[in-house]
Amino acid sequence: MFQRTTIAETSLDDFAAAHATGAVTVDVREPHEYAAGHVPGAVNVPLSQLGTRVGSLARDSKGAPVFVICASGNRSKAGAGLLVKGGVDARPVAGGTAAWISAGPSNVAGSRRG
Repeated sequence: MFQRTTIAETSLDDFAAAHATGAVTVDVREPHEYAAGHVPGAVNVPLSQLGTRVGSLARDSKGAPVFVICASGNRSKAGAGLLVKGGVDARPVAGGTAAWISAGPSNVAGSRRG
């Protein structure tokens, strides 16, 4: 029987604290969205390509949480679910990049991809 797994979102405050200590952040938006503004240090892996990166993200994170962010929170939930199935401790960020920027933390523009 199919069992639904619900992944709790990480609050923006908890994400900001983790980000301040160097947490791995994956932005699952499309490259043009990422280039318009993103969380500093976030690696851009579009949701459509995330499945090909599960293994490398699992290795690179070394068991530490991977925070998944998008525009508003919908794609990050899907992305975190995919990563969790692959053995990654993935956590979607509530409110996404829009909430991050509205809250006032720094953001950058440009197209550095992961």
